[in-house]
Amino acid sequence: MQLDTSTGLMQGARYAESPNCDARQHHDEPEAIIVHCISLPPGEYGGDQVERFFGNQLNGDEHPYFAEIAALTVSAHFFIRRDGELLQFVPTNQRAWHAGESYCLGRPLVNDFSIGIELEGLDTDADGFTAEQYSALNELVAELRANYPKIKSQHLFAHSDIAPGRKPDPGPYFDWQRVIGES
Repeated sequence: MQLDTSTGLMQGARYAESPNCDARQHHDEPEAIIVHCISLPPGEYGGDQVERFFGNQLNGDEHPYFAEIAALTVSAHFFIRRDGELLQFVPTNQRAWHAGESYCLGRPLVNDFSIGIELEGLDTDADGFTAEQYSALNELVAELRANYPKIKSQHLFAHSDIAPGRKPDPGPYFDWQRVIGES
């Protein structure tokens, strides 16, 4: 895995371009990594539903839950499947729309200065996340930190940290001790 900083694309990731992004305000360099989790439908793994969701191609008639979210325009920079496969939706030098209303490192507009990583999972799934996901996440975080020195070891946050009360992910079954830089 290697980041091409000129394009913002990670070599070794499958690129599935999302339209849900734009330029970073003030060309801010990433300073934080935000860890999320998602599964579509909730609690079901595999399939291409997350990829279609971030590409604005999710069919609301396919599942009752999809009817609630199909019109949303959201994205993340990266998605790590349960088998460790890495997908990239937004170049790291662009702003993905993953954090919503949030506050981090003493300021709002977290999308402006962060990289969003989604793990295939559910915050209430007691099985948690897989060894393959932790391995891919650690490799990704190390590569991002190597290329963006403003991302310090303590600048790794849960979505619940930056949007308390609004978002619970990645939840209590995410093992922070298995992620580099955490102690």
